[in-house]
Amino acid sequence: MMNVSEYKAFFFLTKPSRSILLIALLATVTISCDPDLSPPETIIDDRVEQMHGVPIPDPYHWLEDRTSTETQDWINQQNEYAEQVVGNSPVRTQIEERLKELNDIAISPSPREAGDYHYFSLRLPGKDLPVIYRTKLQENEKADSSPIDPFGKFETVLDPHGLSPENTTRFSIIDFNKEGNLMLYSVRDGGEDEIRIRTRNVLTSTDLPDSMPRSLYGTVFFSHDQKGIYYVKRSRTIGPRVMYHALGTEISEDQLIFGQDCVAEQFINVKEVNDGRHLLFTVQHGWAKSEVHFMHMAKDKAVSAIVDDIDARFYTSFIDGELFMRTDYGADNNRLLAVDLENPGRSNWREVIPEKKHVMESFVKIEDKFYVTYLNNGSNEIKVFDEQGDSVGEISVPSFHRASIKAKGEKKAQLTVESFLTPSTIYSIDLASGERSLWSRREVNWSPDNYVVEQVWRKSKDGTSLPMWIVRHKDHKLNGKNPTWLSGYGGFYVARKPGFSATVALWLELGGVYAVATLRGGNEYGESWHKAGMLLNKQNVFDDFISAAELLIDQGYTNSDRLLIQGGSNGGLLVGAALTQRPELFRAVLCGFPDVDILRFPWYMKSNNAPALLEYGDSRIPEHFQAIREYSPYQNVVSDTDYPAVMLTTGNLDTRVPPSAALKMTARLQASTTSGYPIILRYHEKAGHAAGRGLSFNRRIVDTAMELTFAVQELGVRINKDRTN
Repeated sequence: MMNVSEYKAFFFLTKPSRSILLIALLATVTISCDPDLSPPETIIDDRVEQMHGVPIPDPYHWLEDRTSTETQDWINQQNEYAEQVVGNSPVRTQIEERLKELNDIAISPSPREAGDYHYFSLRLPGKDLPVIYRTKLQENEKADSSPIDPFGKFETVLDPHGLSPENTTRFSIIDFNKEGNLMLYSVRDGGEDEIRIRTRNVLTSTDLPDSMPRSLYGTVFFSHDQKGIYYVKRSRTIGPRVMYHALGTEISEDQLIFGQDCVAEQFINVKEVNDGRHLLFTVQHGWAKSEVHFMHMAKDKAVSAIVDDIDARFYTSFIDGELFMRTDYGADNNRLLAVDLENPGRSNWREVIPEKKHVMESFVKIEDKFYVTYLNNGSNEIKVFDEQGDSVGEISVPSFHRASIKAKGEKKAQLTVESFLTPSTIYSIDLASGERSLWSRREVNWSPDNYVVEQVWRKSKDGTSLPMWIVRHKDHKLNGKNPTWLSGYGGFYVARKPGFSATVALWLELGGVYAVATLRGGNEYGESWHKAGMLLNKQNVFDDFISAAELLIDQGYTNSDRLLIQGGSNGGLLVGAALTQRPELFRAVLCGFPDVDILRFPWYMKSNNAPALLEYGDSRIPEHFQAIREYSPYQNVVSDTDYPAVMLTTGNLDTRVPPSAALKMTARLQASTTSGYPIILRYHEKAGHAAGRGLSFNRRIVDTAMELTFAVQELGVRINKDRTN
């Protein structure tokens, strides 16, 4: 089964592409790894751990001490080796220049109104970091177009440039009080998840003493009465706590409001509703279960449970005095329930929109209508319902796109659409007439005209049918020779939907095929799909991914010598498991910020994401240990095996996934491979978990160019110079 969507010019191109120059260059230049290069020598330890009576060798355990001189020296040598492998070439320079051209653009921001101003964050072309700006509200502003010209003149509110040697400090807007004179903003040093929070008087341009120290924060907002700040704070070892800070007091005097019994495997979201009369708490147990509680602020702050004993997920919204819950309780694809806070018992819940054929991903209520976004085989569609839950229409969305909708003015909405081939475009919709006009568009010097998107289907090892996105040049021949990039994720209830990437655009320009495998563990087909890829079912995800690679080969898109796989975080675990289980199937691997030592995950207490134990499993539990032992990549590297070329990437400030796991994986692969293909590590002192987070714009360009050069080098990409945009 195959669906094909050929894209014509969906967005406006401001100038001709320079990709012809790049492709002409690549047609005449061949780069390859120097076969005489050897990785640095690595100490091998004889450490063996006993887990449930089973001996588990850990020969590179010493690399877990990243502060030791030995580990630091080893990291430096590995970074030098990686540079030697990729090398400096005209191709790498040209890739870097083209990436900068595709990315170094001004994007119209979505401003926030506060007081007499629009506030927004914007990175201007040529700059390393976003700056917080503001501009005066104008009379008679039109709701159907952006009030911000990204090339206009703005007043600078906060500029992080120069605050750190490599421009790794960032500011982000969090919230404004109702009066509009106070702003909460975060300060992130490097790419770590932990941030500091500051309160700023934007009229006097001064920070107040009401600042919060470095920590992991969830929801943060000003109270309705403007007298204080509610915030959720946690650590890697202590569960989330809802706190209240009264403005003008010491942080040490902050009050614990809720969550005193929560553990590190949980998250809390808090909202103030009913004009401050209630606080609404959602406690998440990982990604498959949640509780809902609310506090009566006028009744001695008594807490009542709405949901506390149901094995299901609940997402809450408070609209027009009523609580709405989107949930998979009794509905694998989700449904929408309404709850009266004055009478919240389960028997009084009202079903507003029942479960449908496709997964309910989100909803908004605009006046008397519900606009519900569904996932249909990985693409979005938006349906409209009245207050009785009857279908009354839909909002048209192009095929093979992601989409979202929100209210914007009286009887107005904003529709955002994006695809693999078209960057984010925002339309203003008149809900009465249905007319839409362009609100803003990301202008990129790239044309989609010569490319197609396909959705193909394959069967996994157990017979489960799964789709896969394939993006390619329309003239590609299915002769098994196309350099192909296969990506996936498969976990944490995350769907891989269509989305534009300048890196992928350049890969297509280079003549490559790009594929995204839909995998169990995500939310494409409901909670049962998610659970089929977690805990004891995690191997299903790897089988699904391997089946995608096999289809690409069997259907003639590529062959195993021209197939690269890529994944980050949980996707890093994915490609790590794939390369250890089927090393002969792939030629190269990009493995970023990866969870590759799942057996020891519970012991990385300073740099792990404890809630992930509810997704991966906990090796301290015997049943989980047996399943994890079978797939944990680090423990399944086998000596004297022909492994593909691998580039592992991690960062010293990744406090969510232990960087040491990537170090150990690198060492073990280097010692075990017999293929002659390089195994390299890129280690960033300032980078955090999200790929490249904490790095400056220019540094991210350099790093992405290194990845693409590695891919071109290892897959032996030779470009047909006539295949241009």
